[in-house]
Amino acid sequence: MEIEQYLPALRRADDRFADVTAAAVLDRGWSARVPGCPGWTLADLVWHLATVQRFWAWVMRTRAESPAGYAEPARHPDDELLAYGAARSAELEAALAAADPGERVWTWGPRQDVGFVLRRQLQEATVHTADAEQVLGDVRPIPADIGLDGLDEWLEVMVPASLPDGPPPHAHPVVLHAVDADAERTLFPGSRPFPIAALTGTAGDLLLAVWRRVPLEVLTVDGDGLQAAAMFDLVDLG
Repeated sequence: MEIEQYLPALRRADDRFADVTAAAVLDRGWSARVPGCPGWTLADLVWHLATVQRFWAWVMRTRAESPAGYAEPARHPDDELLAYGAARSAELEAALAAADPGERVWTWGPRQDVGFVLRRQLQEATVHTADAEQVLGDVRPIPADIGLDGLDEWLEVMVPASLPDGPPPHAHPVVLHAVDADAERTLFPGSRPFPIAALTGTAGDLLLAVWRRVPLEVLTVDGDGLQAAAMFDLVDLG
């Protein structure tokens, strides 16, 4: 994706998240379980995204050099969460719109600029929107460009963050083929001469699979699916 595409895509994801969570509250209630986030209720999901967006809006607004000065908000009552979440989305979008993507800001990753925040927050909203859609049973396809960029981010940022010393000795490559993006990526390339499995699907389904939001059964699996799932599990997302 081009850098100028991130903010419009984030706005669309935020709007979809707001719409689907409002519908899910009416249909299922705040205590509805979120399949992609074991142990979470719908209220937990909305609160989580709101607090993540609040934090990054603070980083953007203050140009903080570390997270040390950030004050965590008190949990809001459930009946305030929809409005609170919408306000935090708007706050983050405005802060990002006012910044140059190349401007330096603190992040937890190796890339210390606004562009990192744009990319990460688009993927945060995209995956959590899918979480909310699963609650409602109305999961929409993730656009191919967003799915592929998210897959790239997972491989380029999340995997090294989880495994800073590289793949463990028992790692095997897993090939990921995104049919709608006509692209192929590999988890743990070079760890063995041949991949343990090749997984084929849309870029969005591959993205949700590596984030453990959907089972590998939604993909076409050529090879050892159980071992492929075990390779995903080596990447600790906690």
